[in-house]
Amino acid sequence: MGLVLIAALFLGYALVSRRLEHSSLTGPMVFTAAGVLGALVMVWTGTSFDTLALDVRNDAIQILLEMTLVIILFSDAVLIDARAIRKEAFLPGRLLGIGLPLTIIVGTLIAMIIVPDLGFWPAAVVAVILAPTDAALGQAVVSNDRVPGLVRQGLGVESGLNDGIAVPFLAIAVAGAANEMQSGAEIARVFLEEIGLAIVIGLVVGWLGALAVRYAYEHGWMTRGWKQVSVVTLAVLCFALADPVGGSGFIAAFVGGLVFGAKVRHEYPDICDFSEGVAHVMTMFAFFVFGAFILAPALDVVTWQIVLYAILSLTIVRMIPVALSLIGTGLAGPTQLYIGWFGPRGLASLVFMGTVVVGANADEAAGILAVGATTVGLSVLLHGLSAWPASARYADWYEGTTARVDVSELPEEQQVEHIPNLKLQGRLRDPG
Repeated sequence: MGLVLIAALFLGYALVSRRLEHSSLTGPMVFTAAGVLGALVMVWTGTSFDTLALDVRNDAIQILLEMTLVIILFSDAVLIDARAIRKEAFLPGRLLGIGLPLTIIVGTLIAMIIVPDLGFWPAAVVAVILAPTDAALGQAVVSNDRVPGLVRQGLGVESGLNDGIAVPFLAIAVAGAANEMQSGAEIARVFLEEIGLAIVIGLVVGWLGALAVRYAYEHGWMTRGWKQVSVVTLAVLCFALADPVGGSGFIAAFVGGLVFGAKVRHEYPDICDFSEGVAHVMTMFAFFVFGAFILAPALDVVTWQIVLYAILSLTIVRMIPVALSLIGTGLAGPTQLYIGWFGPRGLASLVFMGTVVVGANADEAAGILAVGATTVGLSVLLHGLSAWPASARYADWYEGTTARVDVSELPEEQQVEHIPNLKLQGRLRDPG
């Protein structure tokens, strides 16, 4: 019966997906709510929250979350024109190079203040888990054409890259929490392993994969459908090769996608069609799993301190670092506020939570899940509800401003040629 209801949920959402496209009711909201409701029904029928909570540590659930993120990262990277992004890296460069580390620092300090017993390294683990953003939770934020291209590009690129960049920080925080981080040399070693090995593996797999796909397709060995399937298989291959040797499978997947895309994107513009569909379904199912097995059990142990931290994580923990990273840019206050608010927490945070919980004891796991689940749950709700109204209001302000002043004086008017829909291509975009 459970499988019937899940299938019916997906079919029902598919039937009204176009109608919901410009509403405040997003896919993550629908599937998270359905998961919570399903968990409550299980409880009413005699299944305890304790039983549900144990399931999040199941390998199958963790593999689902990891593979979903891996496929999305690889597919996103295939669609990126890295050369264009390098030329136009003004905003995402600041958000990633300054804003992300500051977000981790501020998040750690606030976690230690609100929960003094947490300690530095466990607080850092929570802060890193909640540092990556997921623009897909508020589609209108980066898809509304009335919003300046510079802003949409900055948020989109930040969302696509920050989960991979956060992986080494997570490894260091987890090692520190386990008393395995003794010196600066250890920190440097973790960075080199996580990033260096991942980059090498991603480069090799992406390059060889592109050569193999092009050769096979051009010689009539490969069908169009299997050409598209290769994106999924190469994404998983990057992860599977990097993870066992100590490299970040997520960074490897993203680097592999960049290299693969540079070789095949222009010749085969439909190369990601299959992976987009797969990622779309897997992402919605991941949010259903989040609602049922992570958020619902967490609701039973949430305290006012956890709720307070979740609210602060979505506001000042994000907004202060963003404001500091944008000093000297000349971007207007409303623009900085728009960028600061729209840093939703989504799939990457779920994957990071699962990664940490698998190796943690029961008490540590419960605390991490409670904080992470509450924050992501609030983000799904608040960023989903505010995406269209806030983007429309910001666009109204911007259009009014451009009508009153010389647009050449506005940094927001900087022209950008490449605005990738990172993390949206396979999840929220209507391909029809």
